Amino acid sequence: MTRGLVPSLVLVLTVLGCSGGSGEPAAETAPNIVQPGAPGQGTRTLTPEELEDIERTEHVEADVRFMQGMIHHHAQAIRMTDLVPTHTKRRAIALIAKRIDLSQESEIEQMRKWLEAHEEEAPELHRVHGHAHGTGQAKLMPGMLTESQLKRLAAARGTAFDRRFLQAMIYHHSGAVKMVDDLYAAGAGAEPEIDAFARHVDADQRIEIRRMRQLLGQLPPDGTR
Repeated sequence: MTRGLVPSLVLVLTVLGCSGGSGEPAAETAPNIVQPGAPGQGTRTLTPEELEDIERTEHVEADVRFMQGMIHHHAQAIRMTDLVPTHTKRRAIALIAKRIDLSQESEIEQMRKWLEAHEEEAPELHRVHGHAHGTGQAKLMPGMLTESQLKRLAAARGTAFDRRFLQAMIYHHSGAVKMVDDLYAAGAGAEPEIDAFARHVDADQRIEIRRMRQLLGQLPPDGTR
C-alpha cells in the first residue's frame, strides 16, 4: 500500500467553471472535500485546514496492535482454508475458500510492510505450522477459534465439514469486523494507510460473510453427505 495516499480517505470533487460566451474561462470554485465516516457512519465536508491535519496524522499504538493482531487473525483463517481441498467436494466451498485464502495472505503482506516501514515488529506467517509467529499471538481475538474447535473442524468431512467451515468462518469474519469497529472506537484508525486498510477489511469481510450465509442456506440437512 502506498504511504500517505490521502485520496483513500477523501473524495475531492472539484467543479471547474465553464467557458463563457467571450471565450474566457470562468473562475474555478473551491474544492469540495468529503471525508467518509467510520464504517456505518455518514460523511462530512472538510475544510482545507482539516485536510492538512489529516495529511500530517501519525499512527498510534492502537494502530500497531490492530495490524499485529489482524495478522494472527488472518493466519487462522488461512489455516482453516488449508483444510478445504481434502475435506470437501463442493466447488462453491472450494471457491470461497480460495478467495479468502488469496485475499488474506495478500493483506498479511500489506500489514507486514506497514509495520516494517514504521519500525514495528511484524508477525510472520508460517503456513506449514498453521499460524503466524511473533508479537500479538498470546490471546484469542474476536472471532478466533480455540484449538479444540479447530480440531473438530479438521475431523469433519463432506457436508458436515462444509457446514462447520462456513459457520466457523462467518464467526471468524464477524470477529474481524468487530476488530475494525474497536479500532475506531478507541479513537485510532486516523492515519491514512490504517484508515484505508481498515475500511477495506471491513468491506471485504462483509461481502464474504453474505456469500457464506448464502452457501450455508443451500446445504442439505444435517446428516447428509
